Amino acid sequence: MKQALCLQHVPFEGPGAFRRALADRHHQIDTRLVPQRELPAAFPDFLLVMGGPMSVNDPDPWIEKELLFIRHAIEAGIPVLGVCLGSQFMAKALGGEVRPGPRLEIGPVPVTRTVEADADAVFGTFPRDFTVFQWHGEGLTLPPGACVLASSEFYPVQAFRYGDRAYGLLFHLELEIDGVAALCRECATDVQRAETTTEALLASAAHVLPECHRLADRLIAHLAS
Repeated sequence: MKQALCLQHVPFEGPGAFRRALADRHHQIDTRLVPQRELPAAFPDFLLVMGGPMSVNDPDPWIEKELLFIRHAIEAGIPVLGVCLGSQFMAKALGGEVRPGPRLEIGPVPVTRTVEADADAVFGTFPRDFTVFQWHGEGLTLPPGACVLASSEFYPVQAFRYGDRAYGLLFHLELEIDGVAALCRECATDVQRAETTTEALLASAAHVLPECHRLADRLIAHLAS
């Protein structure tokens, strides 16, 4: 069985639907809450980098260590998938920038597949326009050599690919309904700032998440093949 490493930054943002998709492709997942647990000395067969309320621009020493680990994993050619904060880790590790966005994006947000995505093995099979679940206030610039795969009205880089095996998603395909509830509970100030409610977010998530999970499974199937 292959080994997948999931770098988790807070207890309430785990692999979600990615766990089942990886298990279906014969991957055993080691979930590490960083920085409480050290990064491994060796690279896994698959690297999953999850979200969190911190910023990759924070001065904490563990962030620099994780940036180097991610960059070296990508250079080693293993499949890497970064989600939200994880995509920002990837972007910065590869020479892009992470900056405050024009607005806080929370809840379902429509994104559009780019022309460049037409030739992508996975995003080329996605709908031209699709709705994803978001929870972020920072955006990213496209790293040198990367290809933008999806964009939205306020964030021009919603998804990107670097090489053939590394994908960054600013949005969440993996969230399950209990994960949305946890975000509402743990990040209550974000809910207030977005001028919405827990009840509204849970109701809208119930409509959006099933399709997100289908797209998540398609992405994992490609990367884990």
